[in-house]
Amino acid sequence: MQLLEIAKLPTAENSAIHLHATDNIAVARVPLSKGTELNIGGIAVRVRDAVPAGHKVAVRDIADGEVVQRYGQRIGRARQTIESGRHVHTHNVGFEEMEFAYEFPVNEVPFPALPVHMPTFQGFVREDGRVGTRNYVAVVAASNCAAHTAELIAASFDGESLPANMDGVVAFPHGEGCGMSIGPDTEQLQRTLAGVLAHPNVSAAVILGLGCEVNQIEHYLGPNAPRSTRLVGMTLQNSGGTRGALAHARREIQQLMEQGSAEKRTSVPASKIMLGLNCGGSDSFSGITANPALGVCSDMLAGIGATSVLAETTEIFGAEHLLVRRARNRAVAERLLSFVAGYKQYLNRFGGSFDDNPSPGNKAGGLTNILEKSLGAVAKAGTSPLTDAIDYAERIHTPGFNFMNTPGYDPVSLTGLAAGGCNVIAFTTGRGSAIGFPSVPVIKIASNSFTYGRMTDNMDVNAGTIADGEKTIAEVGRQIFDMVLRVASGEKTCAERLGHKEFVPWRIGPVM
Repeated sequence: MQLLEIAKLPTAENSAIHLHATDNIAVARVPLSKGTELNIGGIAVRVRDAVPAGHKVAVRDIADGEVVQRYGQRIGRARQTIESGRHVHTHNVGFEEMEFAYEFPVNEVPFPALPVHMPTFQGFVREDGRVGTRNYVAVVAASNCAAHTAELIAASFDGESLPANMDGVVAFPHGEGCGMSIGPDTEQLQRTLAGVLAHPNVSAAVILGLGCEVNQIEHYLGPNAPRSTRLVGMTLQNSGGTRGALAHARREIQQLMEQGSAEKRTSVPASKIMLGLNCGGSDSFSGITANPALGVCSDMLAGIGATSVLAETTEIFGAEHLLVRRARNRAVAERLLSFVAGYKQYLNRFGGSFDDNPSPGNKAGGLTNILEKSLGAVAKAGTSPLTDAIDYAERIHTPGFNFMNTPGYDPVSLTGLAAGGCNVIAFTTGRGSAIGFPSVPVIKIASNSFTYGRMTDNMDVNAGTIADGEKTIAEVGRQIFDMVLRVASGEKTCAERLGHKEFVPWRIGPVM
């Protein structure tokens, strides 16, 4: 339905949102009391159970075993007969894995022509042609044994006057780098840390090790260096321990910041934006308001030759067929499906299921299972062609809408997007989120006005105005696009002002 028509005050016509003509459920826009009368597309429905806001109500009788539909797609089967007006959720809907007849692309989809009038933002142009939205010195721990010292080094600059044009010194501590199997696990960590060291938002970097860990700093130096300039390597064992490394690093960083101070923001085309698309703490409104609005922004970026990157393989499961039919060519579609299949094998090794993904908060927010969650999550990617599918923390090269293979766990997913080169991240949430990233600004978009009002310090955009009937999806999408450009030019996000700097690489192997 047209969300613009939804009035703010609840009436029989607007108290529930019927998203598709074939849906046998509607989503409660406001809490529905038992006995409430609804008018769903001209059909009278009397609510038989109390239904919380964001939860589903049956708009007709659903037989035992019948498919339950939302967005015009299957989200499960009724585990019992569900009468019209009943609350529809985990107690009466069963999860089942769907099998799809994938619609693979037959022809190559061309990239769109660039617009005559290109928007711009103020960014830091790097020697490799990428553009930074911030100008940091990064202190990256090679292993957990150097993590504390990396934090001490960055913290030692807190409160000090920074040279002009510098945003500060940020640490990248983590729990990996040793006690891990040699092979895919170490290679993925090295790819992740290299992406952080060479990120366009990083003017200069220090790679700090203990000295005897599996992940040796030599991997990041010499001919394999992730960046050609302004990279310093050191170990605690060769620098006199924690205090010695702190003093050594401070001397190096002071010189690096003086060099970085010569870099200035200049006007650059908005096609240099690489926007990560992520969600966390989703609720039922996420797929109605925040995610489709972010999808509008994603399409706007694709239309100017910029890049948007959808992540979270666990949250496209059950909706991957919608992305396959949008792939630029069959090779891209096949690689996307290989990530889904590989993730399924990964879960099977531990007896897990994709349906383990919805958290208690997701379910309290009205999401019944992973199929329903995924169908709402992929709306963040809009409608543009899928131009590439890449593995975790791989360098992003392709303009338009991309997909990256990551877990759904927010800090790990954001780390992969940032390591791939995203210079801004947009993060939608229904239940609320307080996550950020050390070197990349993270824009928070609330799916409902209640969460926005309750967590105003953490939220940058209120997409709940869509469900309130105050704005359209297109209007909020444009609002997000404009904010992306402002943030890329230096405007601070809530997460930045609050100092959120979460960094968690994805460990895929055993602890040795």
